[in-house]
Amino acid sequence: MRRSLFTALLAALGLAISGLGVGRANAMAGALPIAEPKEIKIDNFTFGPVELTVQAGTTVTWVNRDDIPHTAVSTDQAFKSKVLDTDDKFSYTFSTKGSFPYFCSIHPKMTGTVVVQ
Repeated sequence: MRRSLFTALLAALGLAISGLGVGRANAMAGALPIAEPKEIKIDNFTFGPVELTVQAGTTVTWVNRDDIPHTAVSTDQAFKSKVLDTDDKFSYTFSTKGSFPYFCSIHPKMTGTVVVQ
């Protein structure tokens, strides 16, 4: 009799503990999704991808993979990187929706756009 009571208590305790995990998972499922960071590669005098579409709240990182310096500057001055040497990075978090054209201030024919939904 004691053994079956002990087994029943352990089973009930296990159910209660697993219920906590389900509750936590449900609470986390209701949380706002966190935007995954995105990367734009600078190489061979181009931004790649040329157009990147992201959700509001996304951090975009430009990485210079070219062997000469470049910048990333939005046409409306929302963001402006320093001069990026090889392997340097610049990040900006897009908090508002819209279209954000940008260019390299050293090589103005290099252009790209981040579209935020």
